[in-house]
Amino acid sequence: MAADNPTWGHRRIHGELTRLGHKIAASTVWNILNQTGIDPAPRRSGPTWKQFLAAQAEHIVAVDFLHVDAINLKRIYALVLLEHRSRRAHLLGVTANPTGEWTTQAARNFLMDTDTTNIEFLIRDRAGQFTDASNTVFADAGLHIPRTPRPHAHLQRATPAPDSHQIPGALQQSPAPPRYPAVKPIPS
Repeated sequence: MAADNPTWGHRRIHGELTRLGHKIAASTVWNILNQTGIDPAPRRSGPTWKQFLAAQAEHIVAVDFLHVDAINLKRIYALVLLEHRSRRAHLLGVTANPTGEWTTQAARNFLMDTDTTNIEFLIRDRAGQFTDASNTVFADAGLHIPRTPRPHAHLQRATPAPDSHQIPGALQQSPAPPRYPAVKPIPS
């Protein structure tokens, strides 16, 4: 199987064998490939994820939901977009109930006011709020959504943890719509 599919690694081969009904551990497949002189994890022809991010940083934005537990014990979700080239964050919207329809509308609102000529890729996780409709909105704007191993590591580093004391006080206790402070770029 490895000889017929040289780009398959030991995990893919293990998955195919399992699908065919063979009960074998992934480590056993790795050992067999290694003992026969076949690289168990061959390097793909394209760049690694790290190389891709470094080469395309100027053309990448990441989008994700962050949550804040407010002082009145309600959870608030914020949709945040991060520009990789400048580490600038944009607050796309805040809601108590992030649905696919709400996410799609927030994407439309952002894209109406934004010049996307220099943006090629949108990195996001596989959360249920990102529906086919929101993917279509981004695709219509010319953005590609690649399959990603670590979708929003930069975005999570750019924002405080939900239990952090760095969360703006306006988000924690204001019953009225809060005024959001400007998010400062993160040093590289």
